[in-house]
Order: sequence, then structure tokens, then C-alpha cells
Amino acid sequence: MSWLGKMIGGTIGFALGGPLGAVAGAAFGHTFVDKKEKAYLSSRPNIHGSGFQRPGSQQYGSQDTLSSNEEAQLVFFTAAFSMLAKICKADGAVTENEISAIDTFMKRDLQLDFNSQQTAQNIFRQAVHSSESFDAFALQFYSVFRSQPRIIELMMDVLLRVSAADGSISSREETMLLSATRIFNYSDTDYARLKSKYVKETNKYYNVLKCDESASNEEIKKQYRKLVTEYHPDKIESKGLPEEFIKFANDKFKEIQEAYDHIKKERRL
Repeated sequence: MSWLGKMIGGTIGFALGGPLGAVAGAAFGHTFVDKKEKAYLSSRPNIHGSGFQRPGSQQYGSQDTLSSNEEAQLVFFTAAFSMLAKICKADGAVTENEISAIDTFMKRDLQLDFNSQQTAQNIFRQAVHSSESFDAFALQFYSVFRSQPRIIELMMDVLLRVSAADGSISSREETMLLSATRIFNYSDTDYARLKSKYVKETNKYYNVLKCDESASNEEIKKQYRKLVTEYHPDKIESKGLPEEFIKFANDKFKEIQEAYDHIKKERRL
């Protein structure tokens, strides 16, 4: 991630602002938010409102700036570990199972190197103790990725995975997850299907394809083709995410393929 070197080196000229800027600033030891924080707070809507006004950037006389793609990468990275921090702290303490799930997410899914893992952990720790809410982080994430439903689904996937790491999803965790679905405009049906991947095994393969067992063969084929197109590596890569997150999306692509292969074999298609 090219933006990460700029952050660690202290040469960054772009300031995120808002709650994510505050967390990132504390994690990297930079002062990202100043006047911009006031601008962000004045623009925050009710989560049921029509939109979110994204604060502008500000230069601090640094040697370097972030490109638009690097900016999106920074938002995704910071938002992911900030929201995970709030989810894990929902029941009062971060459990070993939750730590293990996040560790797996960093190493296996994102394949982060040691320095990137340390950065993610710093962001996580800062967010755990931040006075900002889960909703505040989710709103700022959505302001950047509102037009990219596949990226939103990937975020919901990891939030659910970590929430279910203890074998079930608590009522407080569920409250945050449902709040995320409202902020992200993520449908209840999609949420139920995604959740079923982690809280039960029934209909697992149909849930991956977002189909019911009663769906016809043609409906299943149509849905498979739709998802394969949406999660194709080339299409995901064009969104400007870093390689680590593209790998995560590619795993989703493989999951879709495996689910369809299983159903084909089961139905003898």
C-alpha cells in the first residue's frame, strides 16, 4: 500500500477529517484533524437521512499528498479496523476468539506484512478507546463507498465474521450490525443470507449465491452469472483498492464458484 509508507514517513499532506481522521491521526502520530473536525460534525446527518456530506481535504505544507485511490484505500483500511474495534468492544471486552478472527483476517485474507499488521493493530486500539461511535465510522466509510455495493458487502462480511467468532452474535453486536445495514442501505434479505454463513450451516451454498433452495435451475444459473460478473477480479481491481483487499474480494469470487459447483453437483446440472 503506497499510502502506508507516506503515513509512516510523516510526509502526508492529505487530512481525512472526521472520526476516521482522528483515529488515523492518533495511530500514525500525525495531527490530521483540526478545523476540519468541526466541519465534519456540522455535516453529520441522522442515519435515516438522505445523505452524508463529505468534508474537503486540507493541506498542511507536507511534501506529499494522497491520490484519490490512495485516499479510498486509507478510508477502507481505517474504517474496517475501527468498526471491528467497536464490534469487539460491544460486550465490554475484546475476547480471544475475536482477536483470533481479526488476526486471521489480517494474515490470511488481507495478507498484510508485519508493518501493515502493526498499523492495523494501532488503528484498532485507538478506535477501541475512541469516544466516537460505530455509526460515526460507518457513516464516513459509506460517504466514500456508497456507489460500490460489492465493497460494502465485503465490509459487512468481515463485520459478521468477527461478530460470530464466539459462536453467536450478541444482541449488542446485532444492534451495531443492523445499524450498519441501515447506513449502508444494505437489504434485510442480503443481511440474513450473509449472516447465515456464520451462525448456521443450513443452506450455506444457496446463501452464498443469494438464492433459496426452491429456486429453479435457471434462476440459480442467472444469479451465479450475475455474482461472478460483479466480483470478477478485474472489476474489483478497477475500484482502486490495495492488493490486500483485492485478494479478499478474490476469495469471495472463489467462494461463489465453489458454491455453484456444489449446487451443480447436487442438482446434477
